[in-house]
Amino acid sequence: MVNAAYTIYGALGSGSVPVEATLTLLGQPYAVIEAPTWEGEAEQAKVAVINPLKQIPALLTPAGETITESAAILIWLADRHPEAGLSPALDAPERAQFLRWMTFIPASIYSLFWVRDDPSRLVGDDPEMQARVKAATAERILDCWAMMERQLEPGRYLLGDQMTVLDLYVAVVSRWGPRRVRFYEAAPRMAEVVQRVDADPRLAAFWAERFPFFDGWERLGQQAG
Repeated sequence: MVNAAYTIYGALGSGSVPVEATLTLLGQPYAVIEAPTWEGEAEQAKVAVINPLKQIPALLTPAGETITESAAILIWLADRHPEAGLSPALDAPERAQFLRWMTFIPASIYSLFWVRDDPSRLVGDDPEMQARVKAATAERILDCWAMMERQLEPGRYLLGDQMTVLDLYVAVVSRWGPRRVRFYEAAPRMAEVVQRVDADPRLAAFWAERFPFFDGWERLGQQAG
């Protein structure tokens, strides 16, 4: 039996947010199963039924197919709805760079949060070692953003004048530690783009619900690990 809508396993402020934002822009019906897996085994068990790695996001399509990995989900959704223009066409000049950066973010930045969110996974319970890991991963993330900044020539958006899922992806991931204030320093031209995505009126209600803004949040990076 074919479901009527998409189902997303995700959580507030997590990697499911750009997927949810994409579906919002596409006008596609979807439901979210809240599963903040970092909160323990009960939440992980929710996701295990669809993703054996117990990681979010995971998407169940209307046809009953499971898709995991945030970049794969975003590319698939954008390509499935070409009328929305959220990904360059297969023969578009921007397509190669779109795929390059959609892969770069999870490979070089997103993946570091598996370590950063719980350094004990690699270094045990030593507080000094955990602090060193958090500091080192923060600097590596900033180096990656700065390298991306040097390689891009943004227009209104990262690949030109059309918003793509790449912009949504960067807008969300750049809000994680070491947070936006340092991202702005490392990538000032990209900063203009993500602020434009933040302010998109089509997503105002969405951001308020799924990744709320609050006074002073951009400055937290000065103290955040």
